[in-house]
Amino acid sequence: MKKTALDVSGIFLFDKPSQITSHGVVKLFREKLNIKRIGHSGTLDPMATGLLVLLVGSAAKSQSKVQNCNKVYSGVIEFGIETDTWDADGRILKESKVCDFTSASIKQVVAFMTGKIAQSVPPFSAIKYKGKRLYKLARRNMAIPAIKRQVNVKWLKYSYKKPFLHFKIECSSGTYIRSIAHEMGAKLGCGGRLAVLRRESIASWSVDEALDADFFKKSSYEQIITKMREVPSYLEYE
Repeated sequence: MKKTALDVSGIFLFDKPSQITSHGVVKLFREKLNIKRIGHSGTLDPMATGLLVLLVGSAAKSQSKVQNCNKVYSGVIEFGIETDTWDADGRILKESKVCDFTSASIKQVVAFMTGKIAQSVPPFSAIKYKGKRLYKLARRNMAIPAIKRQVNVKWLKYSYKKPFLHFKIECSSGTYIRSIAHEMGAKLGCGGRLAVLRRESIASWSVDEALDADFFKKSSYEQIITKMREVPSYLEYE
């Protein structure tokens, strides 16, 4: 028997493709499943791919708990290019020559960006300042205040081959990986932007377990619903 929208509650793991917003994914699920109450676990920028946890029905009460979980990202930082968004989707502001950095130089900058750090919030972000989203101010070329937030960053691995730094990072909720790219470029004196980003995991969930866009597009309501999971007890709303 097909469940009604009122009966449906749980989570979906979805592998978000590039060039669709997190809200766009939520909209796709709402339309395909005819369920209004769906939230997600934390925004992925349009250029980014990877794990998005969608919370359906009463499971949406656990949204804040899921959002506060640690996340693992992999990606590529490109030195020598600065953009207004601090990633590959932005308008190029400056291009610089990339020096032949020693492994010691890279290691030193990585160490600076490790542990508890106060990172700069990108001007093109959804953080509010005096009731206004920063990206709305940035689009109007208005002055953007310097906002810092404390986050926790652990580098799982990295390798550098000019001008690209490949990485895998575990971080706390609220971390902007493009801020890490921007600030590392500033430290090295040549600028930098986030070129590639993929969210590998959230808490114990891996992107390897997630539904992909092709499956979602081709599958029926019944097939998709069978992929829904229960919210783990430690993340249940109290």
